[in-house]
Amino acid sequence: MSDLRSGGERDALPEAVQGPGGFRRTPRLLGGGQRSTVVSTLSTVAFVGVVVSGFFFAPGSADVRRTFFSGSNMERAFVGNTRAGLPGIGPALVLNIKMFLSAEVLILILALVLAMIRESTGAVMFPVRILATVYVDVFRGVPTLLVIYMVGFGVPALRLGFLSDQPIAVYGVAALVLSYSAYVSELYRAGLHAVHRSQTMAARSLGLSGWTSMRYVVLPQAIRNVIPPLLNDFIALQKDTALVGVIGAIEASQAANIYAQTVFNYSGYTMAAVLFLVLTIPLARFTDHLIARDRSRRLAGALA
Repeated sequence: MSDLRSGGERDALPEAVQGPGGFRRTPRLLGGGQRSTVVSTLSTVAFVGVVVSGFFFAPGSADVRRTFFSGSNMERAFVGNTRAGLPGIGPALVLNIKMFLSAEVLILILALVLAMIRESTGAVMFPVRILATVYVDVFRGVPTLLVIYMVGFGVPALRLGFLSDQPIAVYGVAALVLSYSAYVSELYRAGLHAVHRSQTMAARSLGLSGWTSMRYVVLPQAIRNVIPPLLNDFIALQKDTALVGVIGAIEASQAANIYAQTVFNYSGYTMAAVLFLVLTIPLARFTDHLIARDRSRRLAGALA
């Protein structure tokens, strides 16, 4: 193998295409890859064509297209009609975005606090660690929809003045924060565990305190490691803002539901689905980009 790595042996292989890191595929293999790509593309197009043909030639295709894909109804559902009591899906989507952004900031803060508490080692923190563990176990085990019901209907029923007089969307955001913080705190913990102990030991050997080591050495590395899974969780959060409609908030999915119950046409649901796709797909592609960049960085470090 050592002979193959030498410069003389590389020059003796005319079919190989050399690069900075060694050998790449030969032209024959590249051609095979292109053929595989063509075959894969054609098979995918054929499969999609069969599915689309099956949909259009199904006996009830016309009814489904009229009920779910009516262009005129999608447009009316998007704009809405306040005089007729029909909220627009487009304006209602603004509430989804506001809830998502507010919940995201609060989740990042609360989840980090939970993770730091659970990773603490001092005896004085033992009762707090128990409470944080119970919190995570409970809210990871209870479905988010039930948390929204309990917060959205329970807190106003307590009649606690300021706490019980908030808009419905506020209770929805609070429920999402309670639920998602439990999941995100575990992501933070995974990131903390992924940082090798030698990093902390090196920081302490330089005279840094435990908190300073965590703040300037461990946490930056841990957060960088969990950014891709964090973004995946926030894609789910962006969709779950639609659950807040069950307690009466007029967000996009609830506006589509009102339109469907009033006009007896479900094209508003399709419009709401399209709008959520417009929001989530860019974030999903950005997540893929970060994952690919992190993989390239790790591979570059391994080859260095």
